Amino acid sequence: MDDTAASDPSDAPDAWAVRRRVLGDDYVDARLAEVADDPVGAEFQAYLTDMAWGVWARGGPLSLRDRSLLVLAMTAAMGRMDEFRIHATAAPNAGVTDEEIDELIFQITAYCGGPAGLSSRNVVKTIRAERDAGPKGAATE
Repeated sequence: MDDTAASDPSDAPDAWAVRRRVLGDDYVDARLAEVADDPVGAEFQAYLTDMAWGVWARGGPLSLRDRSLLVLAMTAAMGRMDEFRIHATAAPNAGVTDEEIDELIFQITAYCGGPAGLSSRNVVKTIRAERDAGPKGAATE
């Protein structure tokens, strides 16, 4: 990290911009629509974005790809498969390849145990099957 970025945080991307870049506009807009009539829910979304995605936006030596792999490992270790699924689906947007996720699952299994590895593998298999099937509602012959 250069001294300019350290002394001028306005050069760093905004937490909302990073969240949208990684998860996609559709995902973020859907979460905001869910809380449109819920002031506490809206405040929670803002807090979550500032806290969780702010660390992605802070710069430093970790790339988006690195951060994505770390989040995948941590969510798997904690058994947070809903969150693991969100991030595994979005991982290509952060530059993570399928092969890197496959290798990460070996690490997850070795360090977090078989159940975490199996759950992670099952989620990834489902994501890939859905991706290979194409967009929802697409006509098939």
